[in-house]
Amino acid sequence: MEIIYHIAFGIHMLCVLAILALLILQINKNPKKLNPGVVHATLTAFVAALIMVGLWDQAHDEEINHIKIGVKTLVLGVILALGYKNLKKDSIKNSVWATMLSLTVLNVLLAYLW
Repeated sequence: MEIIYHIAFGIHMLCVLAILALLILQINKNPKKLNPGVVHATLTAFVAALIMVGLWDQAHDEEINHIKIGVKTLVLGVILALGYKNLKKDSIKNSVWATMLSLTVLNVLLAYLW
């Protein structure tokens, strides 16, 4: 089970990097368009995170921090909701783009600093 945990962790990391890269690629574009890959990567990161939480006890000796997982899930849920809401639009507002990028960076910071 530890191998599956680490595979899910690798997939999760790749998805978060994909979200960041796809959002950063829109930095100089005007109007900004949401790449469908952002939504797909967010959903895949969410599924991988669920697998990691489910297998936490088999891969680690310490207790899981449920508050941290809850906050990170909430942040990921907001990114996913913004993505689905703006996916079919011709362009997205700069504020929506900046919010999605900021929340993604916040999620990374929560993972490493908490």
